[in-house]
Amino acid sequence: MSMKEKNDYIYGVHTIQEALDQGRSIEKVFFKTGLKGRSVYELRKRLEEQEIPFQIVPLQKIEKITRKNHQGVLAFIAPVQYQKVEDIIQGIFEHGENPFILVLDRITDVRNFGAIARTALASGVHAIVIPVKGSAGVNADAIKTSSGALNKIPVCRAHSLSETLAFLKKSGIHVVAASGNAEKYYFKKSLIEPLALILGSEEKGISQKNFSLADDFIKIPVNESIDSLNVSAATAVLCYEVVKQRIGSHEN
Repeated sequence: MSMKEKNDYIYGVHTIQEALDQGRSIEKVFFKTGLKGRSVYELRKRLEEQEIPFQIVPLQKIEKITRKNHQGVLAFIAPVQYQKVEDIIQGIFEHGENPFILVLDRITDVRNFGAIARTALASGVHAIVIPVKGSAGVNADAIKTSSGALNKIPVCRAHSLSETLAFLKKSGIHVVAASGNAEKYYFKKSLIEPLALILGSEEKGISQKNFSLADDFIKIPVNESIDSLNVSAATAVLCYEVVKQRIGSHEN
C-alpha cells in the first residue's frame, strides 16, 4: 500500500484524500497554521461535508508526531469504522428487532467509554452514539478496556446529538434521559418500547439542550452519602433493567 502511515496516523494531503476514497474512518485532522492551496481547500471542504473534525495547529504540534513529508497535514485514523445512525435504525426495523440505542453525552474518559461499550454489547444494545466533539475517542485504551467490544458494536458519531435525538424521536424511538434529578426510579418506568437511553458524564451530566429533548427521565436510587454512581456502573444498572423488562414481557 502506498499510503504513508504509522500506527494510527497518516500524513500528506493526497494520502488523506486517498484514505477518504477508500472509506476509512478518520478521527480528526491537523492542519498547519497558515496552510493554503487548492488541494488543502478541497480537503477541508470534504472533511466538513463528512463531519470529520479538524484543527488548525502550530507546525510544532504536527512535528512532535512526525517530521516526515507531511505537507502540513496529519490525520488520525479511527481504529473502528464509524456507522451512520440512520443506517443502523433502518437495519433494526428491517430485521424486526426492538431498537435499543445508547447515547453518550460529554463522556470523555476512555476507560468509562470502554467499560460502557462492554456492557452495551453484552446487554444487546444495537449501537452507541457519541458526539464528534467533546467525547472520548475510540482509541487503543478504550478498545482494551472494552475487551474488544468496540470492535463488535456499531459506534455512530453525530455532528449534533440534538439533531440525532430528533431523528430518533421521528423514527418512533422513545428517548429517555438518566438523571439524578429525575422524579421516577428506573424500575418504575417501562423500558420495553423502542428506546434511546441518554447518559451524561458524572461531572457535567447531560447538556440542557439534549436533556430537553428527552421524552422521559429516570434515576437510580443511591445512598445519600454519595452523589452519584460512576457512569459505567450506572449504564450497567440501566441496560440490564432493559434486558430484564424485555425478557419479562416475552415470558408473560
